[in-house]
Amino acid sequence: MVSLMDDSPTNAAEFTVSELSGSIRRTVEDAFGNVRVRGEISGYRGPHSSGHAYFSLKDDKARIEAVIWKGVFSRLKYRPEEGMEVIATGKITTYAGSSKYQIVIEAIEPAGAGALMALIEERRRKLAAEGLFDEARKQLLPYMPMVIGVVTSPTGAVIRDILHRIEDRFPVHVIVWPVRVQGDTSGDEVARAITGFNAFEAGGPIKRPDLIIVARGGGSLEDLWGFNDEAVVRAAAESDIPLISAVGHETDWTLIDHASDRRAPTPTGAAEMAVPVKADLEAHLATLAARLKSAQTRTLDRRRESLRGLARALPTLDSVLALPRQRLDRSAQSLGRALELNTANRRRRFEQQAARITPVALVSALREKHQLVRDKIARMDRVQERRIDALRARLDRHAQAVATLPRRIRDAHGRGLERLTDLGRRSDSALTLMLDQHKRGLGAQARMLQSLSYQSVLGRGFAVIRDQNRAVLSRAAQVETGTMIAVEFADGEVSALASSDQPISAPKKPARAKPGKTKEPGQGSLF
Repeated sequence: MVSLMDDSPTNAAEFTVSELSGSIRRTVEDAFGNVRVRGEISGYRGPHSSGHAYFSLKDDKARIEAVIWKGVFSRLKYRPEEGMEVIATGKITTYAGSSKYQIVIEAIEPAGAGALMALIEERRRKLAAEGLFDEARKQLLPYMPMVIGVVTSPTGAVIRDILHRIEDRFPVHVIVWPVRVQGDTSGDEVARAITGFNAFEAGGPIKRPDLIIVARGGGSLEDLWGFNDEAVVRAAAESDIPLISAVGHETDWTLIDHASDRRAPTPTGAAEMAVPVKADLEAHLATLAARLKSAQTRTLDRRRESLRGLARALPTLDSVLALPRQRLDRSAQSLGRALELNTANRRRRFEQQAARITPVALVSALREKHQLVRDKIARMDRVQERRIDALRARLDRHAQAVATLPRRIRDAHGRGLERLTDLGRRSDSALTLMLDQHKRGLGAQARMLQSLSYQSVLGRGFAVIRDQNRAVLSRAAQVETGTMIAVEFADGEVSALASSDQPISAPKKPARAKPGKTKEPGQGSLF
């Protein structure tokens, strides 16, 4: 008993680290199973790659770690942001891996309307810095759209007001994209609707809208929170189709109002901005038609009067043709005299030329031509004779060359035979010299092979032992008793039977013939 008291001086129960951590965790979770904590978000860097979000809640005196699991994070109405003051609802638990306690958040909401306004202002500044609210990005609304896309709830009074007002003013084709305009998923649905309208192709099965209206009725700041979502603002700013935002009443402002191309105070006002009044257009068109007809009548009258004035200023046909007629008469009178003078001039020139042409002149000209022809024929004969002499001389030279051709061929043949004989002698000498060199090299290689061959070693008293498979045995351990072996000597090969692995005693040494000299022992038995 004394020994037991010495080994365990106390009767307190022992816990393992895991048991103690589990007990503390259960105690904390039982005591703080549902708490609401107000604090400022710190250290938030967005969701982890696993989908969970880790950050801290702090105030001016304390700090507590916080975690939002992946499934809860996707259902949050308000997403956490750095520096945002929130009220978090969840339970307190511990993390055994580092002996820390933390709050597992199940719901999160801004700490009052002031926090929401601060969050909106901070988000507005961030998006404005990216240029999403610049006036240069905004598009002009089409004056008369043929198709209008409306993003709103299909069951509320907003869509009925828009359709009724469009029907009253100017009936056009309206496509409604139904979305939730309140709740956790409203922002994502509105963003997808705007992107979906922009994805329509022109000429596709569904007509692409010329104008988009995003509308919702009035409500509190929390009710309109989905239209402050960053995804909605970016979708509105990136829309290629002009967009009108009509969210809430005239005093309600959301971030989509800054990114849209035009803001309407109410959904009904958006419908009025979208289409003109058909009756006003018809009256205006009638007025323009009447003004156009009156202008055309006045223009025709002015042109008619101007044409009449110009016609009065034009001369008569007789006055225009009087001067050309006078010139024609004068020309006709002088034409006969001019023809007579021209004929006389031509006759005089002909007579002058005829006086120059006489028989004596013609004979003299013919003689000159005949003499010129005879001179040319003489020159051609001389040229022909010179060419014939040149050709005859070339022919003589070729004939002489042909006459001496056999002798030159014989001389060239003799020289070729002499050169061939000389080359034969030189090739025989070179071949003999090359064979001698190869013989000497082969002999040297043979001597080298003989000196390196194991057969030369056998001549000095050694032997090669092989087994039945002709494999060389280099150790006694490789020889089994009773097996046949082959022993190769320098002069042949014999077979032997291995009977024992004991060495045979060496023979006695013979007597010494002379002091200081010994006789080498023989090979002896290998076994």
